[in-house]
Amino acid sequence: MRNIFMSHRDQQTTNHVLMIAPVAFGSNPDTLATNAFQSRDEVTASRDIQVNARNEFESVVRELRAADIKVSVVEDTREPWTPDSIFPNNWISFHHTYDNTMDTEEGVVVLYPMMAPNRRAERKLFESVTAVLTESGRAITQRVDLTGWEGHKKFLEGTGSLVLDRVRRIAYACRSGRTNPEVLLDFTRRMGCASIIFEAVDEKGQPIYHTNVVMSLGSSFAVVCAEAFISADERETVLDSLYSSGREVILISLKQMAQFGANLLELRSTKDHPFIALSHAAYQTFTYEQEDRLAKHGRLLPLRIPTIEKYGGGSVRCMLAEVFLPTQN
Repeated sequence: MRNIFMSHRDQQTTNHVLMIAPVAFGSNPDTLATNAFQSRDEVTASRDIQVNARNEFESVVRELRAADIKVSVVEDTREPWTPDSIFPNNWISFHHTYDNTMDTEEGVVVLYPMMAPNRRAERKLFESVTAVLTESGRAITQRVDLTGWEGHKKFLEGTGSLVLDRVRRIAYACRSGRTNPEVLLDFTRRMGCASIIFEAVDEKGQPIYHTNVVMSLGSSFAVVCAEAFISADERETVLDSLYSSGREVILISLKQMAQFGANLLELRSTKDHPFIALSHAAYQTFTYEQEDRLAKHGRLLPLRIPTIEKYGGGSVRCMLAEVFLPTQN
């Protein structure tokens, strides 16, 4: 495959996202051990957690659509139980390729190996997802399936594990139980890109479970918690790469990272206006200077999702699977 991360116009951002509506959201016991951002649901009734999460989800959909961002929604199913289905970006991603030799565009779907068995079950929605996107006018012509690595107990959890520079074709990845270097190498070989890998920890020295809580990339900016990097050499490599891309690099602290300060996503409206979607908790953690610097790159869109963040251990970026697919002829 060629130029897998490059849309036809070489864009880093999209105006179309996929979201999964939760029906049984809650703290996932299969992921607690590897996600320090996640809390147990021992006090609040599971029904209340689901109701609150569903309300937050619907509010996010409304606010994105009000910003003129296209949102395709697929409803989860109650069986099998998939409490983390609200985070589809971990099991699926979408890419727009252009083959210069054949003068053809391709819509590529990638499926990823997941660590938690009950998260693998989220792939039950694959047919529904592809049907909804096809009905919306998107073309899907190829599938790249990495899920066979689950049999080797090696994982790579989508754009949780990968922060993609789609224009420069670089995949940034933070090593963890959920981000295996061998699977990353398989991904880069199949997708025709380079990778930059590093290790990072939180304030308590616990490994960071997903790369997208350490850093995010927009068209002209990057938000990164450089304090989290263990190796000074790896930190320098990542920062040098970000600066060389011409992006404005906004550094955040470990405390800000813990409030999902890096878990944000640049989107564009259908009229090509830039927006930066982030949680209200992330928004509040920025200093005035950081907020001003970030706002130069797009209108900030703070979204209130406290239940989802607390019990899911993920934030706004995790809820959004970017749709980079060509339109049907």
